[in-house]
Amino acid sequence: MSSWPGARRTHVYRGLSNISLDSYLHKKVLLLLRDGRSFMGILRSFDHHSNAVLQGAFERVVVGHLYCDIPLGVFVVRGEEVILTGELGMEEERLSLQLMTRVSMAEIKRARKDEREAEDLKRKIGLGILDLD
Repeated sequence: MSSWPGARRTHVYRGLSNISLDSYLHKKVLLLLRDGRSFMGILRSFDHHSNAVLQGAFERVVVGHLYCDIPLGVFVVRGEEVILTGELGMEEERLSLQLMTRVSMAEIKRARKDEREAEDLKRKIGLGILDLD
């Protein structure tokens, strides 16, 4: 198994360890999932599988420079789906949002649809499937 430069030990990542989650208990956290979705909220509980309970949770959907926060309330995230977790400070969040524009759910859905259609078109052109004549 290869390791990153400077790494002291190498291991296969299989979700978060309970020790790492313990340091985030009762703090505002960001959880990034395997499928690219990101959830934020206050970590209230977790179990031995690293399943996490977020209070005041929301999903942040970002498309380009647009974003929308979708409120979820109390939300459970499966530990095996989490690839990254981190504490979310108010100042860091404020600075990151300065470069983006908050939009409605309808607008973010439209932007996401447009983005998918553009990616699909690029893929078709790259594969030579699309006839431009």
